[in-house]
Amino acid sequence: MEIPAKISPETEQRVRASFAAQSMMTTLGARLVALTPGETRIEAPILPGSRQQHGFGHAGLTFAIGDSAAGYAALSVMAVGHEVLTTEMKIHLLAPARGDLLIARGRIIKPGRRLVIVQADIHAVEAGQEIHVALMTGTMIPIAAT
Repeated sequence: MEIPAKISPETEQRVRASFAAQSMMTTLGARLVALTPGETRIEAPILPGSRQQHGFGHAGLTFAIGDSAAGYAALSVMAVGHEVLTTEMKIHLLAPARGDLLIARGRIIKPGRRLVIVQADIHAVEAGQEIHVALMTGTMIPIAAT
């Protein structure tokens, strides 16, 4: 599988419709703010209901938007009629998620017909500065769309 130079309007519409259908992303207040072939950016506010006991953004929020960013990076290069599922995902938590916003940037490391290796970098925004709070690597598998 090759990563195209430009995303087609049909693919962009398909990815955005899939993102809009995710109730978890809606619950978290997440938005798909950038989409290019093999890369995405998702932003989510660190809401009071998404914080852990010390007031930092919960690792579950970090994982959720990182997984989605990586998954939509993979979906952005899938043929029509295909979706993706995460088969495994590893997270390295690097720093507390301080601030009011998380930014997850997903990208494809290696596209393949059967497996797509992906990565997501998640940054917290505090006082206008981005702090790298997590690195995720994983594998996506193409499936037939239902």
